[in-house]
Parts: sequence; structure tokens; C-alpha cells
Amino acid sequence: MPLQLSMQFNLVIYSLIAGIITGILFDMYRAIRGFSSIKILTIIEDILFWILAALIVFTFLLYTNYAFLTPYVYIFIVVAILLYLKLISRHFYSSEKIIIKFIAKIIRILLKNICYPLKIIAYKVTDKKK
Repeated sequence: MPLQLSMQFNLVIYSLIAGIITGILFDMYRAIRGFSSIKILTIIEDILFWILAALIVFTFLLYTNYAFLTPYVYIFIVVAILLYLKLISRHFYSSEKIIIKFIAKIIRILLKNICYPLKIIAYKVTDKKK
């Protein structure tokens, strides 16, 4: 039995959204992973990422279009990923790196400010032995 036109339209839209979600996840993974010199570790990280991305996309498609996994769904997911990587990824990735650097700087400052009083206390405790 053929699907209704509105259902087919929703299928296409949700497939495109799933592709964009996959592209965003890939950019986030790329920013977090960085460049690893250990080849086997990189392979394991890549496999784990694609398993997680597949689970997220499948869950998204399950809730939005009852997991109709036709060839058209895969085609539209690939088209959305390619469009995302070609048009948006560069901007998203650069802003993501800026945000990560900012958060890392805040964490580093907080840790230094928290550790400084502890160092003073440790020096005072160890200095009393004289």
C-alpha cells in the first residue's frame, strides 16, 4: 500500500534532518578527537563514533517516521550530509573550536584558582616539620 503524500514529505524532511544531525555529530567528534598519532586508537574511536551516530540516527528516525528505511531515506541522508559538509561544516567547526578553547580556558583558570590555596596549605603543613 503506497504511503500518503504527507507521510512521504515527512519521510524526506526527517531524512534530511537525520543527515544534518549526522554531520553535526561528525563535526563534534572531529573537534573532540583532534589528531591522534596512535593508528589503532584512531580506528577504534572511528568505529565507536559511527556506531553511536547510527544509533542516534536510527532512534531519531524511529521516533519521527516509524523507521521506514527505504533506499530513498539513505539517499536523502547522504545528500544532507554532503550539503552540510559542503555549506555549513566549515563555519560550524570553526565556531565549535572557538567555544571549546573558551571552555578549556575557563576550566584551566578555575582549576588554577582552586589548586592555589591547596598548594599554600600543603606548603604550610610540610613547612611546620622544621
